[in-house]
Amino acid sequence: MTDFRRVTEDISVSPQISVEEVDAAAAQGFRTIVNNRPDGESPDQPPGAAIAAAAQAAGLAYVHIPVRGGPTPEQVETMARVLADEPKPALAFCRSGTRSIVTWALGQAASGARSREELVGLGRAAGYDLSGVLPR
Repeated sequence: MTDFRRVTEDISVSPQISVEEVDAAAAQGFRTIVNNRPDGESPDQPPGAAIAAAAQAAGLAYVHIPVRGGPTPEQVETMARVLADEPKPALAFCRSGTRSIVTWALGQAASGARSREELVGLGRAAGYDLSGVLPR
């Protein structure tokens, strides 16, 4: 069952998606999928290669930025660059969606694109608490 949580017009986040949910993402108008989950994190997760193949078959761009724990500055920069360069809207996922929204939000904060207060509010509306991870 899809749990795509809209954050802005350009980005939504989700807990782990299945291969079948890639088609649902395409049907909902997503044009890029960003996988923030490392392969092998859980025995029941589909391999990233299977999600990538499904994305390609559905005509979607696919990028894998595996985040373990908190994102590194390089991962934040990569996510920002991918979201600027790849077709929008994008759907980013990990186990719960938290790493995806945190990685995106840190990039937004670092670039000055959005204020801390706006990011915390966007996170809250999507079901995530960003108050403890964003710089003050």
